Amino acid sequence: MSVLDAPAGTGPRPRAADLGTGLVPVFARLKLTLLRNGLRQSAGRRAAYIASVAGAVLIALGQVLGLVLLRGNAHASSVTVLLIAILALGWAVMPLFLGAGDETLDPTRLVMLPLRPRPLIVALLVSSLIGIGPLFTVCLAAGSVSAVAHGAGAVVFAVLAVPLALLVCVALARCVTTANSRLLSSRKGRDLAVLSGLVIAVGIQVVNFGVQRLGRTGGLSSLDPTADVVRWLPPASAIGSVHSASQGAYGRAVVQLLLTVAALVLLLWLWQRTLTKLMTAPDGSTVAAADPERKKSGRGGDGLWALFPEGRTGTVMQRTLRYVARDPKTKAAWVTALAVGLIVPVLNAMQGTGSVYFACFCAGMLGIQMYNQFGQDTSAFWMVALTISSTRDAYLELRARALALLLITLPYTVLVSVVTSALLKDWVRLPGVTGLSLALLGAMLATGAVASVNYPYSVPQEGAFKNVAPGQAGLAWISILGGMVSAALLSAPVIALTIGLHVSGSEDLLWLVVPVGAVYGALIAWGGLRLAAPRMVERLPEILGAVSKG
Repeated sequence: MSVLDAPAGTGPRPRAADLGTGLVPVFARLKLTLLRNGLRQSAGRRAAYIASVAGAVLIALGQVLGLVLLRGNAHASSVTVLLIAILALGWAVMPLFLGAGDETLDPTRLVMLPLRPRPLIVALLVSSLIGIGPLFTVCLAAGSVSAVAHGAGAVVFAVLAVPLALLVCVALARCVTTANSRLLSSRKGRDLAVLSGLVIAVGIQVVNFGVQRLGRTGGLSSLDPTADVVRWLPPASAIGSVHSASQGAYGRAVVQLLLTVAALVLLLWLWQRTLTKLMTAPDGSTVAAADPERKKSGRGGDGLWALFPEGRTGTVMQRTLRYVARDPKTKAAWVTALAVGLIVPVLNAMQGTGSVYFACFCAGMLGIQMYNQFGQDTSAFWMVALTISSTRDAYLELRARALALLLITLPYTVLVSVVTSALLKDWVRLPGVTGLSLALLGAMLATGAVASVNYPYSVPQEGAFKNVAPGQAGLAWISILGGMVSAALLSAPVIALTIGLHVSGSEDLLWLVVPVGAVYGALIAWGGLRLAAPRMVERLPEILGAVSKG
């Protein structure tokens, strides 16, 4: 039983810092210390984090500039309230799947400490305000109110609206995360994240196509009906109050602002209840599930596994595919990649505005699975490291992992190309998009192998919502984005060939792109594996240390 439900007058007496705001600076310093110590580990990690901060700030400033330029537009209010609503939705779902948490925000680490729920929530809320996400949110909220605030009264409401919108977003994220932490702490529970991740991926694409449709259906005026409803939903209602005050409707503005305050209070109350339950109620997922009579399955050599080659190649391929089938985080990444890789070209084709070459997006999404190959092994990578003593061992390990991915990615990429061509009834360009996709897939395998060796990062297992260890998020994004850009550049010859055939009117020769793309992709992939193998032998201790931190 935790101290959270201990009877009054029993157990250790909490210190004054636990009963008031004295706990806030402790958690704030803890988060800053963890961040600082994480950045001290390597210059590359510092550079990646600084680049992430700079990128987020530049994007935020660009958004702020766009919102400021929107000032005076008749539909500025509709844009701003919908923007804040989408931002709040992102706060609610993204921390569960993008690894935005850290140790200071993990309530399960605080069970044995003499902390009361109310001061603990305040401290966690304040520490949650430290980071790139809150800074980005403040910039967008400030830009939104600047676009709709006219007059001194509106400025007063704007000063209150910005912090309220930020607090609601952060409290919503923490409430959702805490409420789902027990559910997703077991393997079967974490498997539900696969479906949730798929829903989010579909939702993102719906927003994307909604924006595209906006440009074809009358501009910003088409947002007004939706915005009229959303402006009464927190935290967008805080921005709506600023617009109402600008129009002189102070009564309506007060009601909208009070709705945001009420939402914040409700979220904090729900957070407190779920936090107390989480830290005091028994956890059924910790009960031993071992059943000596349980039928074992999946032994090597049975069924389809017997078709795999013998030796290291077959063993590594089986291990990689078992990760895809059994590890919740690996499974979630694959399901999301497969779904989004199909949704983007198919929805574009169904709208009649897409190109058959949108199918290449599938190859890019699936190729990302080659990145951070050793992170999914976590601390168990030491067993793999013990078997690698030469460049050939490293090459065989990387090649087998790439072959396992090709068993899924290669037929799926061709399938998506065929489906997209069928929906658009554009069979002439099918060879071109297929060959280009094969070349891109080979380039992604090559750059993924190099990135896995040079920029490994851990995938924490104890946190249901963390796919990157604290301090490594910037490194992960830089690795993936840098690799994707490199893959696009490596595919340039096949891209040039495809464009040349279209420009010259020789579309009947597009069938040449298929063998060229397949051979070129295979050569690029082989070259990337050869380049990464000796580097892997040199960096085995660093790789083991990096992937074991989770």
